[in-house]
Amino acid sequence: MTAGRPVTLSARAVLLDMDGTLVNSDAVVERCWRRWAAEVGLDGDHVMRHAHGRQGQATMALLLPGRPAELNAADNRRMLAQETADMDGVVAVPGAGAFLAALAELPHALVTSADEGLATARMAAAGLTVPPVRITAECVGASKPDPEGFLKAAAELGFDPADCVAFEDSEVGIAAARAAGCPVVGVGARAAAGSPTALVDDLTAVRITAGGDRLLLTLPVAPAEA
Repeated sequence: MTAGRPVTLSARAVLLDMDGTLVNSDAVVERCWRRWAAEVGLDGDHVMRHAHGRQGQATMALLLPGRPAELNAADNRRMLAQETADMDGVVAVPGAGAFLAALAELPHALVTSADEGLATARMAAAGLTVPPVRITAECVGASKPDPEGFLKAAAELGFDPADCVAFEDSEVGIAAARAAGCPVVGVGARAAAGSPTALVDDLTAVRITAGGDRLLLTLPVAPAEA
C-alpha cells in the first residue's frame, strides 16, 4: 500500500466488519475451508479465493452452482460449529482494541457474516469487546455482497448509510458497503482488490475524534484508486 499524507473522513457512525478487520481468523478459516474443499473435491486454493467475506452457504453456492441449498445449509451449520470450537490462532488485528475503546461512547456497529455464536467466540478469543449494536448472519436474508447488513446497521443506529464509514477487509464486504452507500476504509492486503475509499494496513494508526454531531477519522494513507 502506498503511504501518503493523512486522509480525514467525516461521518456520524462507524460500521465494522469482524474477520480480517477486527479479528485475524485466517488460520482457522483456512483449516475449515480447505477441509471442506477436500470433502467436495474442489481445489483448496480456488476455494480460498472466494471464502472471505460471505456467509458459508453463499460461498458454497457460488463454488458449486446447482448444488441443493439444503446440502449447503447443512454443511454451513457443521462448519460454523467447527469454527466456533476452533480458536487456535485467532488474534486481534493490530490496533483493534484501542480503536474499539475509542468508539465505546460513539455510534458504531458490527456487521459480520458470522453468526452470533461465532462472532461472540472470536471477539472473546481476540480479547475484544463486542459492540452492543451488531448485525450477524441471523439478522439478514442475504449475504454480503448484498448491502442488507450495512443498511440494517445504519438504520438501527439511526443514520443514513452515506453518513456511516464502513471498515472492511474483503472484496465482497467492500462491495456490500459501497452498495449500501457507505464510504469504505479497506483494512489489510485483501482489501485492495475492492477499490475502497482508502486503504490502511491495520487499525494501529487510525484516529477518531468527535466534533459536534460528526466523527472525524484520520487515516495514515492516501485515498485508494477507484
